[in-house]
Amino acid sequence: MNGLAEALRERIAADGPLRLDAWISACNRHYYAARDPFGTAGDFVTAPEISQMFGEIIGAFMGDLWVRAGSPPVKIVELGPGRGTLMADSRRTTARLGGFAEAASFHLVETSPVLRAAQAQRLEATWHDSFDAIPADGPMIVIANEFFDALPVRQFAGSGLERAVGVRADGQGFAPVLVPGPDRRPGEVCEAAHAIAASIGARLAQQGGAALFIDYGYAETVALDSLQALRHHAASDPFADPGDSDLTTHVDFSALAAAAGLGAAGGIRVSGPVAQGVWLGRLGIEARAAALKARATTAQAAAIEAALVRLTAPAAMGSLFKVMALSSPGWPVPAGFGA
Repeated sequence: MNGLAEALRERIAADGPLRLDAWISACNRHYYAARDPFGTAGDFVTAPEISQMFGEIIGAFMGDLWVRAGSPPVKIVELGPGRGTLMADSRRTTARLGGFAEAASFHLVETSPVLRAAQAQRLEATWHDSFDAIPADGPMIVIANEFFDALPVRQFAGSGLERAVGVRADGQGFAPVLVPGPDRRPGEVCEAAHAIAASIGARLAQQGGAALFIDYGYAETVALDSLQALRHHAASDPFADPGDSDLTTHVDFSALAAAAGLGAAGGIRVSGPVAQGVWLGRLGIEARAAALKARATTAQAAAIEAALVRLTAPAAMGSLFKVMALSSPGWPVPAGFGA
């Protein structure tokens, strides 16, 4: 049993079963603080690690939005930037835009020392522990790719019951239990995600700009248990070996949109969500893949095509992953959300 497990066992012994969001928060804080979980040597692979095309499309999205907004000074903000791969790839695209490099400052919201070190090898940026720590002056473009899925959720079972985590009856490890809670309809609620979305909505309404959320999840609220754990690219028990697996849940995009609107007290435009494959297609990922394949070896061209399929095909990431944008009054509708 690792040190976190011992600490959680002591906490449960003192205070009773831990609410599920407290369990997820403690486990993921420990998990991300001490490792780089990305890539084939880690526990999972995100879209930026699959292909440079993903980050380049994000760069095209940001550059197009910035030009149509009048090319103002702008903060480019990424929440949970991983190794910095997405932002590094996006900057190859925006570097082609005259004046963008001078107008843009880059801000990364990251708490992991290990991942900050990896990001610093790829990017010049300012780091922050939270979104609210970013200076509140001037417009911003916020990118959150596979960020909200790692935030802690509460799970309600109905009839005044809520899911928590206790010590197993045999004393060996942990298991989910039901405890008294608010009388809420069954389902998951991510209060942390709602708070961040509300803060983003408020800041966009005050300062101008837009936000792009990309994650796996569902367009409308549904009653389900989507908690999952990944370790070495395979499913694992979310309640075994706390802090050694990546814990995630599916994102409720309708709840994010509602929270952002409430935070802004109205006035924020919501675009989407749309399927990731559709959105990437509208922004030209097939053309980018063709350009890359035209100067690639046979093996490289096959890898590019495989990455394109993985990112866009409905049976892969194309449908499960959704894309939603927020934009402030006076800013244009972001690209990729029209017919």
